[in-house]
Amino acid sequence: MENRILLALCAAMFFLGSWWVPVTDPTENCYALTAKEMLEAGDYFSPRIYGNYWYDKPILFYWELLLSYKIFGVNEFASRFFPAVFATLGVFLTKFFAGKMFNPKIGFVAAVILATMPEYWYIAHAIITDMTLFCALSSTLMFFYFGWAERKNSYIYAAFATSGVAVLTKGPIGFFLPGLIILLFLLSQRDLKFLLKMPLARGLGIFLAIVSIWYVPMYFIHGAKFLEEFLGVHNFLRATVSEHPQLNVWYYYILVFLIGTAPWSFPILYSTLKNLHFPPLDSRRKFLIIWAVTVFVVFQSFATKYPTYTFPYMMPLAILFAGFFVERQIFFRRMATAMAMVLVVFTFVAIPICYKNSGKEAAEIILPLVDSQTCVVSYSNAYPGSLVFYSGLKVFRLEETERIAKLKPHEMSWTAVNVMPFMDFKDLPSDKKIIAIVTDKIAWKFFDLTQGSWQLVADLPDWKIYRRD
Repeated sequence: MENRILLALCAAMFFLGSWWVPVTDPTENCYALTAKEMLEAGDYFSPRIYGNYWYDKPILFYWELLLSYKIFGVNEFASRFFPAVFATLGVFLTKFFAGKMFNPKIGFVAAVILATMPEYWYIAHAIITDMTLFCALSSTLMFFYFGWAERKNSYIYAAFATSGVAVLTKGPIGFFLPGLIILLFLLSQRDLKFLLKMPLARGLGIFLAIVSIWYVPMYFIHGAKFLEEFLGVHNFLRATVSEHPQLNVWYYYILVFLIGTAPWSFPILYSTLKNLHFPPLDSRRKFLIIWAVTVFVVFQSFATKYPTYTFPYMMPLAILFAGFFVERQIFFRRMATAMAMVLVVFTFVAIPICYKNSGKEAAEIILPLVDSQTCVVSYSNAYPGSLVFYSGLKVFRLEETERIAKLKPHEMSWTAVNVMPFMDFKDLPSDKKIIAIVTDKIAWKFFDLTQGSWQLVADLPDWKIYRRD
């Protein structure tokens, strides 16, 4: 009965309406467009975007998208299918882990809490790597804990294997983050000698066999450039130089926690502050707390901050929260029902919001106007990659000469992500029709820098589309 309830909850929360939610900018488009270009090129190994090889993330999530596109076609449902599948898997992993660690009732309550957390609901719909990473990394720590508690090598082998899957999903963090959590837990238990008892050689062999499926061939195919961009820019630089400096504030992840776990964390925080009562910790709760706190502290120390980075702490938080709510069943049922209803409604509220941040509508307007003698350009605050995804057109990023020099990719710089085609204002062709997608707020500057008579084709919420024959 509980499994059927969870399946129905996941179907309503994660799958319902996903076929109506368009691919958005500035993040989802990178994954969806990369997989689409790989599919069109018949290259299922080397990620590419805008016709360039692209070393932003490892291969696993792209393989998920490719498989989904093969089965369902290139569309919104296919793009969001595997995040929803792994979200469902994450809910059942939580039920299994908490049920085995404590008891089945806590397992069920923890699973429901996780499924109805706003951040979990969001990432279950998002076309990003994080839900796959969540399942792989959580499985790594879950298998390690069982291996430690039961002294079974089979669990340790499974932990190494799922860590390899995490590294194929997100990179080295899939190995080093769970490794740090495990080390801190063993220190807290004064059981470092367990490391000597672990089958490290065989475990590392399993891990290396899995990660070598992609990393080794990529190095032989693309050489030092792959290592420089993947490890240098997208891993080392991400940790040391902020991609979005305005977000690099000490309270950033506190806000993410409060919003992402609402309202489940509020009664617990209130009760804790009111009573100031901290019960003794056994090894189970200690493991969960170390897991959650380590994730928070590690990503707080990173220069680049994203709301999804601390997502791997959601499973231990849900299990810890379940200990509070399992004793308050009526309160729990009311909150769970209310949150499920609210988040299902949010799915449909999100549709027009996503349209505002997507190039889908612009693509539908532009495509009938384009022929072989048409040049399409974008002059906007953020390059509309989703427009390329939906239209299949080559869209030039229009900039001034000095701006192009600053924005084009440089070594060990965040400009490495600017692999879209550029065009200088002075190079706008005079012998072709031009379709221009312009951000409303900087339209005045566009007209200052161009010549000729422009016809307004469409006035969208944030963009205007102009045509010059």
